[in-house]
Amino acid sequence: MRGRQSACSFTGHRPAKLPWGMREEDRRCVALKQRIADAVEIAYEEGYRHFLCGMAMGCDFYFCECVLALRARKPDVTVEAVIPCPTQPDNWPAEAVRRYRALVEACDYETVVSAQYTPGCMQRRNRYLVDHASLLIAAYDGSSGGTRNTIQYALRRGITVADLPIPQ
Repeated sequence: MRGRQSACSFTGHRPAKLPWGMREEDRRCVALKQRIADAVEIAYEEGYRHFLCGMAMGCDFYFCECVLALRARKPDVTVEAVIPCPTQPDNWPAEAVRRYRALVEACDYETVVSAQYTPGCMQRRNRYLVDHASLLIAAYDGSSGGTRNTIQYALRRGITVADLPIPQ
């Protein structure tokens, strides 16, 4: 794995906070995916080669898919699935579980931050994402929650945050 200086992490909302929910064909979702792809491309052009993703449904999936598409064109790219606990997808819809497993399998590295679910394992995963990168791409709507906490933690740590507002 590469050092923190050439690593980029991502934070963003799950479907429950997205105005389109699970309907990824919605024009706003399509637009956000394009903005994420553009941000990933810019990060690559700026020297970022290692990308870390928290593997939650929603924006994390979009980010991971964009980075995997970049890796298909740029073989020096690596992708790390940062998983809060092994049971993360256990209560998800079957299609989301299949997508999650395929994405994790496609990643170059897999890091599980907690051996079992704990009330703080998601925050621990988010801190790992920030602590192992020098750039955080954030798809964010301004609301409270894990994404805001991750952005605030990154800013306290002096990490550059590339903000991608959620289209309403």
